[in-house]
Amino acid sequence: MENNAILLNEEQRKELERFAKTGTHNVHLVTRAKTILALDRSNKKEHLRITRVCEQVGLSRQAVYDIRTAFLAADSIGAFLTRKKRETPPITPKVTGEVEAHVIAVACSEPPSGSARWTLRLISKKVVELNVIDQLSYKTVQRLLKKRNISLT
Repeated sequence: MENNAILLNEEQRKELERFAKTGTHNVHLVTRAKTILALDRSNKKEHLRITRVCEQVGLSRQAVYDIRTAFLAADSIGAFLTRKKRETPPITPKVTGEVEAHVIAVACSEPPSGSARWTLRLISKKVVELNVIDQLSYKTVQRLLKKRNISLT
C-alpha cells in the first residue's frame, strides 16, 4: 500500500459523513469531505481508482491529489474542513480611519454657502479639496455614512 493512502477510523468516517450530509456548509468543503470519503481505503476489499473518484466527486485529478495531500497534512478533520481566514485583504483599502473621520467631520459641519445641506458629492469634493485623499467617490461616502448611521437630512 502506498504511504499516502487514506485510512479512516470509524469516528473520522462518521464525522466526515455527518459534515457532508447535514448542516449548512460551504460547497467547497462538502466536496472535500466527499472526496476523502471516496479515497478512504479502510475496510474495503477494492478501493476506487483516482479516475473513478474524479468522476464521482466531479473534480480533476490534480484537485483530488491536492485534497488528499491537504488531508494528510492536516492536524485533524476539523482543521481540514475549516477554511483558513485571510490575514490581509487582497487590496488594501484606500479609506482609512483617518479618512472616515474627515468625511464624518465634514458631513456634520455647516454646509458650504449657497447650499442648504451637504450632499454626497459635495462631501466627496470637500474631502479631496482638503487633501485628505486623492479621490473619493460619492458612493464610498454614502456607504461610509450608512455604516455609521449618519443621515444628511
